[in-house]
Amino acid sequence: MTTESIDRPVINGIRTTLGISGVLALLLGILILVWPDRTAMVAVAIVAVYAIAAGLVYAGLGIFSAQKGGWARIGHIVLGVLFIIAGIVAFINLPAATAWFGVFVGVLVGIMWIIEGIVSLTTLELAASKGWTIFFAILSIVAGIVLLFAPLWGAVTLWWLLGISAIVLGIVQIIRAFSFGK
Repeated sequence: MTTESIDRPVINGIRTTLGISGVLALLLGILILVWPDRTAMVAVAIVAVYAIAAGLVYAGLGIFSAQKGGWARIGHIVLGVLFIIAGIVAFINLPAATAWFGVFVGVLVGIMWIIEGIVSLTTLELAASKGWTIFFAILSIVAGIVLLFAPLWGAVTLWWLLGISAIVLGIVQIIRAFSFGK
């Protein structure tokens, strides 16, 4: 499909979407690099708001759902209360919740990288390049182990990489917005 076959309003809509998403990504990246800890706290606060909202929904399902059996209703209420408590605890000490969340993400990514490396080794006979596959697997396993031993350091590094990536991708999106359809 060429741009000549697309209506001008559609092209303008796509350009606007590209431009807005590019500016938002650029701003997010700048915020992450200029105020990394405050931006992380805002992200954790958003997760805490989500936890409280989800808790209210689960509790509401348990309380007001007449179709569910007793144990299902109790389960929904307990889950809702746990979500609400988690959200409130996060708000009470946002800096500690942010550090804990960073450690959690670092450990989670470390485990995923180790598993990814092991899976790569188990599919070695299907790989087009066994050397690159082995290199990737070893690198992935070692990086995962490093993250398990220093999860907060790893999460901070990943946060900075996210900020840099957001800036680069935002700039690219803005350039695309100006050049799309021309």
